[in-house]
Amino acid sequence: MGDRAREIVRLELMLEDASIKLSSVASSLKTVSARAILTAMINGESDPLRLADMAKGRMRRKIPDLAQALTGHFDANHARLARSMLRRLDLVEQALAELDQVIVDACRPWQHQIELLQTIPGVGPKVAQVIIAETGGDMSRFPTAAHLAAWAGLAPAMNESASRQSPAGKRHGNKWLTAMLVEAAGSVGRMHGENYLAVQHARLMERRGMGRAQVAVAHSMLVSAYWMLKRDEPHHDLGADWQRRRNDQAHTRRLVAQLERLGHTVIIDPAA
Repeated sequence: MGDRAREIVRLELMLEDASIKLSSVASSLKTVSARAILTAMINGESDPLRLADMAKGRMRRKIPDLAQALTGHFDANHARLARSMLRRLDLVEQALAELDQVIVDACRPWQHQIELLQTIPGVGPKVAQVIIAETGGDMSRFPTAAHLAAWAGLAPAMNESASRQSPAGKRHGNKWLTAMLVEAAGSVGRMHGENYLAVQHARLMERRGMGRAQVAVAHSMLVSAYWMLKRDEPHHDLGADWQRRRNDQAHTRRLVAQLERLGHTVIIDPAA
């Protein structure tokens, strides 16, 4: 995947050298439309309108923008470079497909656990496979969910001196597991309040920034994975309004405690 990303960056930089801004209009240079346009440019087509007309599906709505982005000076040297880069991309994609199948075959003994993990919002097959591969799928080796989070590097480190604690930044841990969970947390952040994790991401991003929000959501995901694998049960979402409900309950307890300290007997009778 790293090789694929590097080749795409090289291709984007080469196109920018030719004043071609295809990546600013297309969502990715791997799309069918982008690939058809690049192939035509390599074969000698230089008319921006004809190139833009090769767009397919939803990309056709962007034909005027495409025509403007494809106006440049793409010459024979650029074509040779692009042909070489696309050939390497094809080889990388073929290798990825083969390795994906190898990983699927290797993960068959843990297929049930992988399906359970995919019930967590934002966790797909690859993230679930990494969780199983890095932890072994056996939660008995970790006494608590906090031990697992600390081992993975998703629990904040603390300095303690004279009974006072102060944050010491992020721990060193399993960088492969942490990277995949943080990436999954980023996808949760685009769900716009559909579940508890999405609301947690939005709330923390507003207060603490994107990076800390993603690490916190990744921590929540890993804690959920710990209990799901330990109890052999799917993910149970707390709900998008869980934080509000928890605050309401805490506020109610505080008010009841105040009245009881004043000598009153309080009976809670929720309204219909």
